Amino acid sequence: MTQDEALAILKTGANAFLTGEPGSGKTHTVNQFAEYLRERGIEPSITASTGIAATHLGGYTIHSWSGIGVRPQLTRYDLDHIAGNRRVYQRVSLARVLVIDEISMLSDRTFEMAEAVCREIRRDSRPFGGLQVVFVGDFFQLPPVSSDRHSRESGNPESSELFTRPGYSRKAEFAFASPVWQKANPLVCYLSEQHRQEDPAFLEFLSAVRRGSVEERHRALLRTRYAKAPPSATTTQLYSHNADVDCINNNELAKLRGSPRVFVMESRGPEPLVLSLKRGCLSPAALSLKVGARVMFTKNDIGRRFVNGTTGVVNGFSKESGAPQIATTGGGEVFAEPMEWSISDQGRVLARIIQIPLRLAWAITVHKSQGMSLDAAHMDLSDAFEYGQGYVALSRVRTLRGLTLAGLNARALEVHPDIRAKDGRFRAASEAARQEFQTFPKAALDKMHEDFLRAIGGKSEAGKRQDSALSSARGESKEKRWQRTAELIYGGKTVAEVAALRGRTTGTIFEHLEKLALLGKLSLESITHLKPKRFGEMQKAFADIRAKTGETKLTPVRELLGDSCSFEELRLARLFLVPSRG
Repeated sequence: MTQDEALAILKTGANAFLTGEPGSGKTHTVNQFAEYLRERGIEPSITASTGIAATHLGGYTIHSWSGIGVRPQLTRYDLDHIAGNRRVYQRVSLARVLVIDEISMLSDRTFEMAEAVCREIRRDSRPFGGLQVVFVGDFFQLPPVSSDRHSRESGNPESSELFTRPGYSRKAEFAFASPVWQKANPLVCYLSEQHRQEDPAFLEFLSAVRRGSVEERHRALLRTRYAKAPPSATTTQLYSHNADVDCINNNELAKLRGSPRVFVMESRGPEPLVLSLKRGCLSPAALSLKVGARVMFTKNDIGRRFVNGTTGVVNGFSKESGAPQIATTGGGEVFAEPMEWSISDQGRVLARIIQIPLRLAWAITVHKSQGMSLDAAHMDLSDAFEYGQGYVALSRVRTLRGLTLAGLNARALEVHPDIRAKDGRFRAASEAARQEFQTFPKAALDKMHEDFLRAIGGKSEAGKRQDSALSSARGESKEKRWQRTAELIYGGKTVAEVAALRGRTTGTIFEHLEKLALLGKLSLESITHLKPKRFGEMQKAFADIRAKTGETKLTPVRELLGDSCSFEELRLARLFLVPSRG
């Protein structure tokens, strides 16, 4: 299935499982879907199974979002307590679309607990309380962490687990093993395109690992890449354990001359949320750098100067700001200015951390490399201990030529045996969904998209056409409708208040104001009460994006600001950037 085909399915509001091999574009497709929703007034709830993945997405872990935290089980008392938490209640009850990334690392137990919270808070017996849910990930990658260390026994009958079922194993299983997955009945969207690996022979080897059919010819191919040491000082090293990584990075930094420059992370917000961000951030709380240090960027740049995984060397430090100057492996030079990671809820930032988006990169763990694309990597997989660990490491690089191996054990080429059998069924289900949707006429598919948007309170093209037809029947011109909106705003009302008075969505009210602004017929002096508190920062961000792209689209600005402003605030700020005749 192509990314466009998968996106068309997501837009219908169907529950979906978006999967595919590493580099197939899962994250890109989810980002496209999220942008589509935001442009239509819907803020999706973006979560992930791990802090690292959640931080990359600018969202929550599913544990934090649902309020279940680190509970090994969920009792009736726990459920009542979570539903009584004002923030969790608002977050879950107001949600309309829930995305769970890195689904492979979410155990069936945690999956079920999060789903139960949604049903409880939303007072809806449907799976996840009627939310559209989109599960994203690749089950061939790292599996769930076992929770066997938690006690399952309780002497209090009122503390019994909600999910105990006869014959059901309480070991950590994949989420798809849960009856909740079957009830949610997600359409499988198995992406078939490849955007990372550029080497056909290497791609065929990775496919063999997925099939569990690694042969001697594949092992012979790997033996051509054996090397005791990295081929150059610029090659990132991957290891299974943190101790190996820390030792290598600290030793290499100590070899460089001079005293290190230390960049200390700033933080704002409630301590539990800040701690969650710090655990998921690949940049350390105290980043020590020297000229010559091997580094890796830990965040995507809206200007596309670097992405999460871009490597380079510290060439110096800015005399004005002190920011490290990085010579990237690709031949560019960039100053690494501080960036922001945040947790947002319905467009409102709850907590943020600010740090230089770098980490020492002579070595990183396989776990922290998940999601990265590397031009070159040297790895020692002789201590691989988990199914999928070697596959994750090997699939980080784009070509066989970019790979060198210091060691390899048998487990490194093994994927979970349960997944191999399940994968065939996932592929077949995806093909069946693709063929079914191909039979739908475009008009029918467009109607499904608009029906879903209407159902969750978003603005649709059909809705706008209906509004226009109704107004025309009343003899009301478009500009006259826009001016009526403006008059209410001039009277001191907010966008939400005008939307309620006029029976429109807030998105429609924004459109009225934007149309008038473009015509030069919006009095900016009369709408100063709408100006956001952080207008100065937003104004600068819009100017920066306009200088780079010639446009003032909302998504690039929001990414530049690190999700520190809602889309509605940015739309308000953009009104003041359009020349007006008053």
